[in-house]
Amino acid sequence: MKSKIKGTGICLAIAIPSWALVKLVPSLSIVGAPVIAILAGMVVTRFIKDDEPFRAGIAFTSKKILQYAVILLGFGLNLATIGKVGAQSLPIIVSTIATSLIVSYLMFRALKIDRNSAILIGVGSSICGGSAVAAAAPVIGADDEEIAQSISVIFLFNVIAAVIFPTLGGIMGLSDAGFGLFAGTAVNDTSSVTAAASTWDTIHNTGGAVLEYATIVKLTRTLAIIPITFVLGIIEAKKKKSDSEGFSLKRAFPMFILYFALASVLTTIAQTVLTGSALEGADALFAFLKEVSKFFIVMAMSAIGLNTDIVKLVKTGGKPILLGFTCWICISAVSLVMQHMLGIF
Repeated sequence: MKSKIKGTGICLAIAIPSWALVKLVPSLSIVGAPVIAILAGMVVTRFIKDDEPFRAGIAFTSKKILQYAVILLGFGLNLATIGKVGAQSLPIIVSTIATSLIVSYLMFRALKIDRNSAILIGVGSSICGGSAVAAAAPVIGADDEEIAQSISVIFLFNVIAAVIFPTLGGIMGLSDAGFGLFAGTAVNDTSSVTAAASTWDTIHNTGGAVLEYATIVKLTRTLAIIPITFVLGIIEAKKKKSDSEGFSLKRAFPMFILYFALASVLTTIAQTVLTGSALEGADALFAFLKEVSKFFIVMAMSAIGLNTDIVKLVKTGGKPILLGFTCWICISAVSLVMQHMLGIF
């Protein structure tokens, strides 16, 4: 454990100001603390001449802390609420996820993009940005540079979507429900979904209704982490299996995703059964754990930034950006087309 202290400490030292900066300057939420932490880590690592004392802690933070973050994310999901409100959005969510995964596969084959980067960008674009990347990365064995590149690409189109979607939705004449679905299914990361929906609420004086609806749609998308990582785990296990060992479903299933699902179930049961002060206490605990999850992601992104060569990242970024752009455009188009077909538009 002692070998991990220095590396974990430097990740913490980067994560705290990155986290605090977004809290102090709310407009930076469009960018997000994880992206700030990655960039800060990339800069800091350029000044570290001997990284040997930090390696164990940085590796622990980028792998294990990242998994703990995904587990704690489950405490922000009430399955009953999602089931009631998110059911209408399910056909659109399934369509956009399928579109992103198909596009990322076709682009991977056509452009010879790195396999892990293609998977992470496809999954991150279709489900929930950084959280989906955090969940999928350990399953496919992605390295820190692949994670950093994927997060950076997703961040780019998150910012663009948060800025232009409210105006675009107004031009297209979307209803409040239509824009809530559009933001919840076509914007990648939660922070950008809330930014776009909040802007719409302000422009159209909806009293926060669109923000609430878009957030629930987004949380419904988040649940797709479970089947997607399970399928990826099976694919990876079959890919790496040896003749002597054969295929094992137990080895294929990422256990931290099981704990994520259990956390969601626990949240649902508590918020369904408890009442009064007990419910208030449970809600406060779940809210705290959700914040810890977000902070752990920032810590993990600090570690990933420390392990990333920013020069190499820039040089190799063209094809991943093209992939991210294509996924983003296709997801947005499918979301709008499906709304029109379902009579929501």
